Amino acid sequence: MLLPPIQQPGILIRRYKRFLADIALETGETLTVHCPNSGSMRGCSEPGSPVIISKSDNPGRKYAWTLEMVQHQDIWIGVNTALTNKLVHEALANGVIHDFGPIRSIRPEIKVSARSRLDFLLKTEKRKIFLEVKNCSLAENRTALFPDAVTARGTKHLLELERLRQEGNKCAVLFCIQRSDADRFTPAASIDPLYAETLWKVRDNGVQVLAYQAEVKPKEVTITTQLPLWAGE
Repeated sequence: MLLPPIQQPGILIRRYKRFLADIALETGETLTVHCPNSGSMRGCSEPGSPVIISKSDNPGRKYAWTLEMVQHQDIWIGVNTALTNKLVHEALANGVIHDFGPIRSIRPEIKVSARSRLDFLLKTEKRKIFLEVKNCSLAENRTALFPDAVTARGTKHLLELERLRQEGNKCAVLFCIQRSDADRFTPAASIDPLYAETLWKVRDNGVQVLAYQAEVKPKEVTITTQLPLWAGE
């Protein structure tokens, strides 16, 4: 997936109020940009890090520029979670994510209860699959980790998938890892032990758990490789 064509490099001064970041440009100007990431951005929000920002063509936006990626130890990390579902949609349509067989339709934003939506409803010739997608930007010791902060909402999504699976549906959660310095995935039990416990529980109860890695470049982000799950030591 190509990023918006109008973009430029900068240096992260600070990320604050969750959805804002101040960026130092090569011209010496400081620009406040939208940071579309509700997590802690642990490991990819250090002041002084090189960044790529892009400009929206929406004239109504308060902050025209968006933080797309941050460089950490020569690795570009995608932090724009608004792109995650688009990346997964593209990979499903192109057959890069092939765990479900040939897909006939991909429907986004599916309401599954009075208070919950899941990211996709996939349909194959023989079945339908409920799919929830999570963006993963944290990695330590070559292991991708999710979440990077406690997520009650994420745990609720897992329980919704488990409920739907118990009703006879095919269900899956997919972690989109937007960095190249990881060889495996595991839930971040040290950050959110309840989420980690719930993930393994719903997997044992039939919810499929998948991890796919994206190649992150300044001009383009593309899902390329499936990573194995790791249950820890």
